[in-house]
Amino acid sequence: MTTQETRGTVKKLTGQVKEAAGIVTGDKKLEQKGAKQRAQGELEQNIGKLRRKAGELADTVADAIKE
Repeated sequence: MTTQETRGTVKKLTGQVKEAAGIVTGDKKLEQKGAKQRAQGELEQNIGKLRRKAGELADTVADAIKE
């Protein structure tokens, strides 16, 4: 797992907590802020996964070329 994936996961989970707290307390602003943070975290997590997979693919191609 890359640093970007980890940051995205933390941001996503934090957003989920804020969103749930907003729902429970009836605070629409907190709920919206949490939903936005959750979405940003999910995006960052997915970008990190994509970058990791691209790096793995590049390594595989480089190894195949060396042989």
